[in-house]
Amino acid sequence: MKKILIQLDTDAQPSTFDRVVAIDAGVDELMSYGDITPENVTPLVHGAMFTRGAKDLHHTALFVGGSQIQEGETLFQRVQELFFGPVRVSVMIDSNGSNTTAAAAVLAAGKHLNFSETTALILGGTGPVGQRAAQLLAKLGANVIVASRSEERAQATCDAITTVVQGAQLKALSLKDHKQIEAVNQDTNLIISAGAAGVKLLPAACWKPMKQLKVAIDLNAVPPAGIEEVDVMDKATDREGVLCYGAIGAGGTKMKIHKAAIQKLFESNDLLLDTEEIYQIGVDLKD
Repeated sequence: MKKILIQLDTDAQPSTFDRVVAIDAGVDELMSYGDITPENVTPLVHGAMFTRGAKDLHHTALFVGGSQIQEGETLFQRVQELFFGPVRVSVMIDSNGSNTTAAAAVLAAGKHLNFSETTALILGGTGPVGQRAAQLLAKLGANVIVASRSEERAQATCDAITTVVQGAQLKALSLKDHKQIEAVNQDTNLIISAGAAGVKLLPAACWKPMKQLKVAIDLNAVPPAGIEEVDVMDKATDREGVLCYGAIGAGGTKMKIHKAAIQKLFESNDLLLDTEEIYQIGVDLKD
């Protein structure tokens, strides 16, 4: 029986990136729909639920995507509400690539750091990837500083993470000036830059003096670099004693995780793949 993936995208045009990855992951048939909302998704989900017998439901799966993570999360929740008993299919959410990218960044850092002894600074920490990287790091025992231009948004992100990660060690930081990095540079071992594309968040003059810094990860693939002097191709590149990863350097792992997650959807009909589940898929992959 063919493996069918139904792509539910909150944008008007379904992501070509997600479509290509799905095909490369071995999906037999891909059905892509755009402008999907909680109000119009019901017949699409019911079509996935009621067209195959119980023993064959694992051959159908749903993928929630799009550029707007909050809309994606609302849609992901609505999809789950439509299931009942054993009549359901597996669902993955990766709006804006947030879960797979965050998982790849944390896995890269974990090759070099003991998270229980790590203080991590997340630049762009209130964005889709930043929030999920902060959640994963907090779950793994790191002290996490969520930085944003707005302390209110940074604190809201910290509060949201504490509702899903018991005992999370989080701090909100309003970062309106590069000089404010000095407030955390005595303890910071890891920096992940997850801000908007093409925006320099951290000059080299700010991160190079950080004596405790061990790993710097810049997830911005569009020039200029989010962390100055970290190259997009860096993959554990030693730059004056700091191991650096660029967007493409970490991107190979992101792609492996994305494909493996799509493949896992068809192992059973009751999987819900969100941040922590997708990270675990990355952990289980052979490097």
